[in-house]
Amino acid sequence: MYGPFDADDILVSRAGQDSDFRERLLRNPKEAVEKEFGLTLPEDHELHVHEQTYTRTHVVLPPRYRLSEAEREAARTGGASLEFLRRTLHDPAPPLRPAAPRQEVVRSSGAGSEALAEVAREGIRRGLAFLESTIDADGAWYCIRFNVADPDIPRHFERPPFVSALCALALESSDEPRARAICTATKAYLIDTIEYPGLWRYYRHLPPDLDSTSLCSMVVGAHPWIWLGRNVPGILANQDEDGRFMTWVLQEGEPDVVSPFRIEADPVVNANVIACLGDRSETRDAQRWLEALVTDGNLEGSSKWYPDTVAIYYAIARAMVRAKPALDPLRPILADRILGLRDRKRGFGNVLQTAQAVSALYDVGSLGGIDPIREVERLMNSQRGDGSWPELLAFGDQSLKWGLVGQIGHGSEAVTSAFCIEALERLVDVLRA
Repeated sequence: MYGPFDADDILVSRAGQDSDFRERLLRNPKEAVEKEFGLTLPEDHELHVHEQTYTRTHVVLPPRYRLSEAEREAARTGGASLEFLRRTLHDPAPPLRPAAPRQEVVRSSGAGSEALAEVAREGIRRGLAFLESTIDADGAWYCIRFNVADPDIPRHFERPPFVSALCALALESSDEPRARAICTATKAYLIDTIEYPGLWRYYRHLPPDLDSTSLCSMVVGAHPWIWLGRNVPGILANQDEDGRFMTWVLQEGEPDVVSPFRIEADPVVNANVIACLGDRSETRDAQRWLEALVTDGNLEGSSKWYPDTVAIYYAIARAMVRAKPALDPLRPILADRILGLRDRKRGFGNVLQTAQAVSALYDVGSLGGIDPIREVERLMNSQRGDGSWPELLAFGDQSLKWGLVGQIGHGSEAVTSAFCIEALERLVDVLRA
């Protein structure tokens, strides 16, 4: 996918040097840009290029807010938070389903790598069929919000853009037609929820955040606001004095319900921003911070939003691939750290942790450190008959106590399934190499 960069400057410079390109850009800007940069811009998004003269100046106004003044005021003052809680009480999620009973897949003792790769491929297709049945008509993925400490507290559905982007990025690993179709639908949903100049928020009653913005930007990278880097100045302005990226984008008129937590820099959020922006001078301090955390072994408990160290490694490994050569010095250290998470049975924990560990090792080029056949069997033995994998805690606020509400967790069968499909795709690559 495409990420944000300073395309405005590139276009102006190119047009200044090449009169033919300048004329094509003025005559048919969308066609000229797509041909010049190999992009496919959204069909329903127009692109206009204007030429200023010595007697004509153009003033460009930002788009109107998606939300009404009353809706924005309700979000700012906290009224939207109460309405959100009331509304979701009427959108209950079903009880947690038990894990799948253990089943036998093709065993390593009785089949070769190719046969097991075929079993994994069939598991991927069944998983995609399940996902296709769960994603709504708008292309949004559902997640479940639940209480980590007390399972008796009601569970509720939610469909924030962040979850859709998180899962779509995992599915980018697959060339299966169903995976491509799901990603296309998800991209349309994310474009429909974008806010100028290229920001996203988890809930309407919260400010925009860099975690959602980075992941969504990577999915819809060819959208002109993202491709032209319209959101880059705002992202770069949201750094602390040490150059680390803060989670919440707090601007005038935005909800202030999270302002006490803004001082905290989260390693996963910073890894996602680096993955989105790429290797550039403005992200070097954040890169050095992540490198120090991993090298010194200080990741345990460092993330406010992600419960497992393996989830942090997964995000950093993804950033290493997408923003190369950013974080490249971490490659051997990261591999050692991930392999060091294994227990006495050489496992990484539950199936979600296993999937993230496998994909992270693939990204750092160290899948040779594990037995791919054993990991395929572990993943396949956890898949249910309907193609899903079990709901597990994927992310959530692990540090706050909300009184009677307790600690909030998020996850779903669809979220786990997306990561398991990604891991199986990586393992199939190795088995067929």
